[in-house]
Amino acid sequence: MLTRNAIAALIMGLTVAGCSAPETATRNAPLDTPTATVAAPAYAIQEVRVSVPKTLKVSEANRYYPGGDIVWREDPAGDRHAQVKAIFETAMMQGVNAMQSGHVPAILDIQVTRFHALTEKARYTVGGVHSLQFHMQLRNPATGMAYGEPQFVKADFKALGGQAAIKAEQQGMTQKYRITNHLAAVIQRQLTSPEGYQAANLGLMGALNQLGASNKN
Repeated sequence: MLTRNAIAALIMGLTVAGCSAPETATRNAPLDTPTATVAAPAYAIQEVRVSVPKTLKVSEANRYYPGGDIVWREDPAGDRHAQVKAIFETAMMQGVNAMQSGHVPAILDIQVTRFHALTEKARYTVGGVHSLQFHMQLRNPATGMAYGEPQFVKADFKALGGQAAIKAEQQGMTQKYRITNHLAAVIQRQLTSPEGYQAANLGLMGALNQLGASNKN
């Protein structure tokens, strides 16, 4: 079983090996989300409820790949669970409000299971992966009964690093900006496409990120 240090070393080596062609960040650049046309949603979302369980472990370690379920640094030090909840609430409402309303009234329940943005060390060197994962459940507003089974959504996408991250920040594209817009696009896809949202293939780096999730302490 790989340790966190081994995972971090692999990520560092793989990223440095592939960083000869840095990304160019522009405000209008598309996020790593599907662009295919999707159908109108069946549901009319009347309320969005987000929970971030206190059982999720927060890491404040400034390493390339720290353990923990929540890694978030762009807000001041404080209640990371509350900060992640606010980001998800903004993103989910942004996504829902941008959609055409369906005909079946529903409440959208979101339970965050992982929110792993970049540490300072990774953000300004090698970059990495924003690992964003949650369960969603649609419910009847009048009865509270669930529409179908809960769905697990893996919304991981590539995070900027080094000069690309610095340039993006200068243009207002912070981690929070990119994550919020990405999650908004994800929930739109999840609610309108029969197959739901399908996360981009992030190759070996994505696989190592997921392995790190299973080896957290």
